[in-house]
Amino acid sequence: MSTVTVILPIKNAAHTLARAVQSIQGQASADWEMIAVDDGSSDRSVELMKEFIKGDPRIQLKINPTPGIANALNYGIAQANGKYIARMDADDVSHPNRLEKQSSYLDNFRHIGLVASRINFLGDREIHQGYAAYIDWTNELLNWNDIRANRFVESPFAHPSVMFRKRLVESNLGPYRSGDFPEDYELWLRWMSNGVKMAKLPDYLLDWYDPPERLSRNDPRYSPQAFYKIKAKYLARWLKSETDIERPIWIWGAGRITRSRTRFLLEQGITFAGYIDIDPRKTGTQVQGIPIVMPDDLDLKSKPIVISYVGNRGAREDIKKNLIEKGLKEELDFILAA
Repeated sequence: MSTVTVILPIKNAAHTLARAVQSIQGQASADWEMIAVDDGSSDRSVELMKEFIKGDPRIQLKINPTPGIANALNYGIAQANGKYIARMDADDVSHPNRLEKQSSYLDNFRHIGLVASRINFLGDREIHQGYAAYIDWTNELLNWNDIRANRFVESPFAHPSVMFRKRLVESNLGPYRSGDFPEDYELWLRWMSNGVKMAKLPDYLLDWYDPPERLSRNDPRYSPQAFYKIKAKYLARWLKSETDIERPIWIWGAGRITRSRTRFLLEQGITFAGYIDIDPRKTGTQVQGIPIVMPDDLDLKSKPIVISYVGNRGAREDIKKNLIEKGLKEELDFILAA
């Protein structure tokens, strides 16, 4: 029985599939199996996988009976023999020591349920600045405290870089779910909300390509609205279970975009006392009956909870610094959510 099962979903990946599979075949550790799950390819992906299978008995090809990426992942995991599940995408490359380092980490740290790694961004940084900035951001989150504190900003892991314990999927916490949301981000938030601790190795163990057809670029399940909707669900759960919901909740950011994001919180039954903004044209006014105040006008004696919905990365750090200087503690008195 292999220690690691690599789950590789495939859909029309004929032009990149060979490099992805070969990067697993080239692993320093031979203690793995691969289950490739085709999700309705119309190119030569299936034929190419059959050629790999002829020369490597560790590789299996399955045809997804129920279309969809979440269903393909669950179908593959259900047939996995490994105690650890390593995700892999058909357009990326795993470094030779990836599986060995991640499985060794899980062997040594039994309290950790999932471990990812830093990744190299191999797209065009000029054309796709947003994706490049996202990868740079994830590469900074290397310990559990930082991962947990930033979980509502964005997904703290690149999906194909993770390895997790199969028993998590088999428990009442998993598996992947299908819906109008990114399946990986929803899974991380659900597991974290149930106490699963996660880690990230400082090593760069995956090359992350950024092709035009990447699902996260084209599928509405990965749109900004989809991310804010699903994070609001788990942010509301955190507010209700880990804080005193009677404390006044303030939203940092009073712009139109920020207000559109907070509507998802309202749908989850979360109401708030007001908005915080640094724009003097907004402060001192109200929007839909809710007051807008300057940061220094926040009533600290009322023990407020502040949710920052300002997405600009530089502003996010400034807001965090401001709140800490006021004596507020992250995850106790404030949380970053954009």
